[in-house]
Amino acid sequence: MAKSVSRSLGVGLDIGTMNLMSAKRQGSEVVTRRMRDLFIDLPASAKKMLKLGSVPYIQNDEILLVLGDEALEVANMFGKEGRRPLKAGLVSPDEVDSLKVLGFMIKDVLGDPREPDEHCYFSVPAAPVDIAMDVIYHKGVFTKIVKECGFTPHASNEAMAIVFAETAKEGFSGIGISFGSGMTNIALSINTIEGLSFSVARGGDWIDNGAAKSVGSTAARICAIKEKGIQLSAPKGRDEEAIAFYYKALIEYALENLARQFVAKSTHLNLNRPIPIVVGGGTSLAGGFMDFFKEVFESKRKTFPIQISEIRHASDPLGSVAKGLLILASQEYEDDDE
Repeated sequence: MAKSVSRSLGVGLDIGTMNLMSAKRQGSEVVTRRMRDLFIDLPASAKKMLKLGSVPYIQNDEILLVLGDEALEVANMFGKEGRRPLKAGLVSPDEVDSLKVLGFMIKDVLGDPREPDEHCYFSVPAAPVDIAMDVIYHKGVFTKIVKECGFTPHASNEAMAIVFAETAKEGFSGIGISFGSGMTNIALSINTIEGLSFSVARGGDWIDNGAAKSVGSTAARICAIKEKGIQLSAPKGRDEEAIAFYYKALIEYALENLARQFVAKSTHLNLNRPIPIVVGGGTSLAGGFMDFFKEVFESKRKTFPIQISEIRHASDPLGSVAKGLLILASQEYEDDDE
């Protein structure tokens, strides 16, 4: 295989509760494609209305499926709740149509392979430490879907992908934290080697549900406030204040669990220098999030069991996982370049 061709091959796929995102190289550029992880089903009688509004849909027997951002718009139009095929970071057991819909979505996000069995690295969460749940079924489902799309699938840790995308200057040593919608994933890497990884079952959805209950609102309304834009350091009104409280609680919870897990495994880890913390994920996009994070960390620094050199936001918080997975996928072609 020619060097220029092989260097452009490989795809990264971030499978999140809120968004699906792929990353691939086109020439010297890395191109990402995102789809909201949401769908709505409508009766076939709605076809004319969808066509009139130029809304893309998929016909599945007598049901029309509208996917992605358009699903949210159509749900609002019809006064219905959008359905999510993933829940708490994993395949939703409550959605009977999850697998079929995820197949459609992932095929759309990935596109066609540029050669037969092109390598695709996809994200899986680490096993959670605060609930009894494993990722075996989740991993198996997406291995099958990615393979059916014509790719060679490789499952890879979500938070480690942030390390690969963002810590090249530190020799791929650091802590990656992915604040997602369903979960928060955390991994510690030493010279590309995963030393520690886990997840906690709290993320953006946990914020939405907790804040909504606190102020007598709905999770959908709280999510809409977040997506419209909020400044955590200067919340306006009771709803935004509740959201800010829950953001701070989520950060504290993540850091407390990181310290606890590190201490439990510290005999197996040899850190001879300070390392950075790199934060990514859609939940970290709220205004003032990094100021909140640094403030919480500084309150714990004296007793924190890991020496931290700096705390920084990923260069592309929403796309960093997919881009890190792309780096891993591209490595599958390195031998072809020699």
